[in-house]
Amino acid sequence: MLIDPWIWLGIFILLAYTVEAITGFGSLVIALSLGALFLPIPAMLPVVVPLNVLMTGYLVWRNRRHIYWPVLFKLILPLMLLGTLAGYVLRPWLGADLLKLLFGILVLWFATRELWRMARGIVITPHPPMLSRALTFGAGITHGLFASGGPLLVYAIGGIQLDKSRMRATLLVVWFTLNSCLTTLFLFDGSLIPSLPRLVVYLPLLVIGVLLGEYLHHRLNEQRFRQVVYGLLAVTGALLIFKAVG
Repeated sequence: MLIDPWIWLGIFILLAYTVEAITGFGSLVIALSLGALFLPIPAMLPVVVPLNVLMTGYLVWRNRRHIYWPVLFKLILPLMLLGTLAGYVLRPWLGADLLKLLFGILVLWFATRELWRMARGIVITPHPPMLSRALTFGAGITHGLFASGGPLLVYAIGGIQLDKSRMRATLLVVWFTLNSCLTTLFLFDGSLIPSLPRLVVYLPLLVIGVLLGEYLHHRLNEQRFRQVVYGLLAVTGALLIFKAVG
């Protein structure tokens, strides 16, 4: 490999946070899915998760008046916290190749589902309460495994009638809370401290990505841009699956 894989991860972090600032979603999924082509997922988590805490903490404070507390406390946070803890406990037992395979399947499912939904103009309908709770718990497990519970959680609660600002602010609280918990766990399991030098090096990339994304936000066709991002994720998910089984 001609370029150090951690340099590649820096490039992907810059891309991921630029996309997040443009579209409001996906920084961890993008950074981890592309990074997993070069690095083990467990090695990246203590770096990218604390970065996400910094960004979401800032955004939660800015959007705090839009948070919808009933849905957050009654449905999302309790099940996501339990699921995240279960995923964190399961992760060491799965092995790097199986983690990469499962993550590739999750990314490929999410990307192809969104491309299909956009192409067909499909409107998400509410799930039965029990299914919604099961999917939310499953989203917590995927967050504990790969810090990427977003795809499944958005699917689980997609039918809840919240305006765009409330949904975004409420989900930001979820990511801030869960990733703060994961960062604390990384501190206790000894993986956070060795990752701090890389985290500090990548911090300016987060700032540049946010500023660049805000600049591009009003200058790009968001629908087309999302299609490009989902297409990239679909290809990446397929490559992860291929590498894991090959």
